[in-house]
Amino acid sequence: MEKRRLGKSDLLVSPIALGAWAIGGWMWGGSDRKESIRAIHACLDHGISSIDTAPIYGFGHSEKILGEAIKGKREKFEILTKAGMRWEDTKGEYYFTTNDNYGHSRDVYKYSDRESIIRECEESLQRLGTDYIDLYQIHWPDPTTPIEETMEALQLLLHQGKIRAIGVSNYSVDQMQKANTVVELSSNQLPYSMVRKGIEEEIVPWCVKNDCGILAYSPLQRGLLTGKITPDYPFPPGDSRPEMPHFKINNLIITNQFLEKIKPIAEKKGATLSQLVIQWTLKQPGITVALVGARNEKQVEQNAGSMLVSLSEEEVNLINAELENLDLDLE
Repeated sequence: MEKRRLGKSDLLVSPIALGAWAIGGWMWGGSDRKESIRAIHACLDHGISSIDTAPIYGFGHSEKILGEAIKGKREKFEILTKAGMRWEDTKGEYYFTTNDNYGHSRDVYKYSDRESIIRECEESLQRLGTDYIDLYQIHWPDPTTPIEETMEALQLLLHQGKIRAIGVSNYSVDQMQKANTVVELSSNQLPYSMVRKGIEEEIVPWCVKNDCGILAYSPLQRGLLTGKITPDYPFPPGDSRPEMPHFKINNLIITNQFLEKIKPIAEKKGATLSQLVIQWTLKQPGITVALVGARNEKQVEQNAGSMLVSLSEEEVNLINAELENLDLDLE
């Protein structure tokens, strides 16, 4: 799998990255540790070298599993992790309350002051069992801390060699512009899929103009675009998806009707709908990486198979034409 340069940095990443949210078990109904480690090892067999995680995924659990999996293989991976979501104290802006993997209630805050970012980096390095992070990202903007202060902390970590590149996540154009006055952003990680294209209006043009990579998370819309989520789908206990707008019954029906229309394109290529959707995502302007979750080796292999799917401009336009007619109620 040919790697792509992330922004103006010297960091090369695989166009498909393993999103380790599900591995953390958080909001997905749990995960199997041994299976998760095998999935990470299988990534290398299929050309996926970039793994994206965060402390909040399982409250440290995802990073710990990743650290165990990369032991002795660190140089073969690009590790992408984050900072800026805290649960040990009440500083910053309250974000939400959720249960951890043990059923304990946790209040989560967006907090990115200088001291907190530096401390978080040390904690992540320890959990990951490494002395550097390839891409360090601010998970969510913190309205209680000046962006310039947050970026100065990242700049210090970069100069210390503890991180190789600086990124953000869920930042607006205005926020990226402020960040860029202090550092050179390599990327912005954002939600993007066939049924969630809001970033195309302002953020994508800015990133293209400023050579800032985009890491698209949830390109399969948390499984919705696989074609496997039917109105009677049995979600496991602890899964948060049934409460989300895209998973309302009417939206499920409309989305599955759309998928049936583009399914012949996948079948003609001997590909799954998921592989077609991932490849479509990577064909979109400004998108550097598609972050795709996987719980086991088989899912990793299927995700990687999307790189074998060839989409012509005509086929992309055909899919886009069908998307124009998609009328979802996401209120």
